[in-house]
Amino acid sequence: MRTVADGLVDRLRDWGVRRVFGYAGDGIDPILAALARASGDIELVTARHEEMAAFMATGHAKYSGQVGVCLATQGPGAIHLLNGLYDAKLDRTPVVAVVGQVVSTALGSGYLQEVDLQTLFKDVCGQYVQTVTAPEQLPLVLDNAIRTAIATSSPTCVIVTHDVQRAELPDDLPQSHGVVQTGDVVPRSRVLPAEADLARAAELLDAGSRVALLVGRGAAGATREVLDVAERLGAGIVTSLLGKPLLDEGLPFHCGVMGHLGTTASADLMAACDTLLIVGSSDPWTEFYPTPGQARTVQIDVAARNIGSKYPVEVGLAGDAAPTLAALLPLLAPKERTWRARVEADVRSWREIAARRVQDPADPLNPQLVVSALSDHLPADAQVSVDVGSIVYWYARFLRLPVGVPAHLSSTLASMGSAMPYGIAAKLLHPDRPVVALAGDGAMQMNGLAELITVADRWQDWADPRFVVLVLHNGDLAEVSWEQREMEGDPRFDVSQHVPAFPYAGYAELLGLRGIRVDDPATVHDAWQQALAADRPCVVEAVVDGRTPLLPPRRGEDAVEPMWRALEQEADGEPAAGQLRRQRAQEEQAPPAG
Repeated sequence: MRTVADGLVDRLRDWGVRRVFGYAGDGIDPILAALARASGDIELVTARHEEMAAFMATGHAKYSGQVGVCLATQGPGAIHLLNGLYDAKLDRTPVVAVVGQVVSTALGSGYLQEVDLQTLFKDVCGQYVQTVTAPEQLPLVLDNAIRTAIATSSPTCVIVTHDVQRAELPDDLPQSHGVVQTGDVVPRSRVLPAEADLARAAELLDAGSRVALLVGRGAAGATREVLDVAERLGAGIVTSLLGKPLLDEGLPFHCGVMGHLGTTASADLMAACDTLLIVGSSDPWTEFYPTPGQARTVQIDVAARNIGSKYPVEVGLAGDAAPTLAALLPLLAPKERTWRARVEADVRSWREIAARRVQDPADPLNPQLVVSALSDHLPADAQVSVDVGSIVYWYARFLRLPVGVPAHLSSTLASMGSAMPYGIAAKLLHPDRPVVALAGDGAMQMNGLAELITVADRWQDWADPRFVVLVLHNGDLAEVSWEQREMEGDPRFDVSQHVPAFPYAGYAELLGLRGIRVDDPATVHDAWQQALAADRPCVVEAVVDGRTPLLPPRRGEDAVEPMWRALEQEADGEPAAGQLRRQRAQEEQAPPAG
């Protein structure tokens, strides 16, 4: 007998799904059995927790560009999926959650593990959440869930009660009233703005003398077009955090990442431009945009609802980035290079600041040095995953990604604990390529240590065994400590911020992996070389100074004053205050050009 569970697995296979991330439970036993009967056509990847399964599905979608699928049982299993699904929702990523439910006859009885799943998923999977109540309904619900996830770049949810999973699925659906036939197809569109809007945008951009481009993840696949337009306009470029991997940061007019964790060059560009072209970005750091009224703005985004959502826009171009920029380019007049020269001077200034910062003294290690050193060793075919915390600042400012190396993180949700599941998803997608996962000790203790077990269980099947995990061991939730100082003027609260000591490298060795502990600046480069030459996954435990400031670029003294006030209240605040004074002096010694 072919069951609904078998039909679900077959339909996923028809859609090209080859990997499902999940965790077992009795509410999905029939689906698990169907996966077993599928002879390995679809691989079940078991995480250590359903939340990690959802993060893996989101990571898979980000690295592959295809839909990710996660699987969980009813009740607590379903609840655990939520955080990873919200990550998908906020970063506009297509994921389908398949969730079990108690038998239909028990619904509404307060049955064991009974949760109102329609209500539970109604926000996170707001574009589509549906319960399969009859076998004939399965194909249309699953098709609609996958199609909607892809079309809206969002998570969707399919709920299947236990009894329906076990029910017989007809080989051929009858053509009758109430039975909806459907197909496993979703069209791909090519969206272009109206010609009149393109003409208005060109007129606005031609009128400006100091043009800046803000480039986000929505510009993926449009690298050549972005650079052509930037050259035609003599513009400087900044990227959002998600846009960082798209362009070569070695370009002389690339100012780096924008925002609180960005560079002085990006702040200088935004402060001085009179014209802004936003391409595929909805960056939330609104205080780092040009002052309202300062810059006339054009925005390109395939989702019209994003246009003008973070900054006042005069001309909106609803369209795919590559063809829209290609259509815009011939309408633009070349500009003289006075502004470009100023931008390039600001970029050189930032690079001088960055070079000094990575050499700043610290006890024992400067985290900026550790991440910057990776730039010299990162393989050209690597895949990078980044966690949330102070590590994001050092990644954004100091890691130079080889052109074409993908890097992903939980950006808009900013959820700790994403680096390990993202890295695992990337490795399973391309087992012949090395992965480098960057995390802090707080994130590793939150869930990364558990997912190292997954790595230890699977690595011998990988064509390239290299899976390098950097753990910044500082015993502190450093980003929040500095947020308390900067945003509240409060001293660090040890009870909330302390991260217990743990032997990360030793734990890796216990699992049969490689562990390298580094606490001497002279051995940092050697540690990276050893880790990336190892014959198995490796944890690099870098013992770093949590007092290294997370200083936003080009902030006035009034914005930094709460930090001084907070550090004065800390019994051991002077070393951090000394580092803060040094970083402030570095910026003052390298003012904006012009």
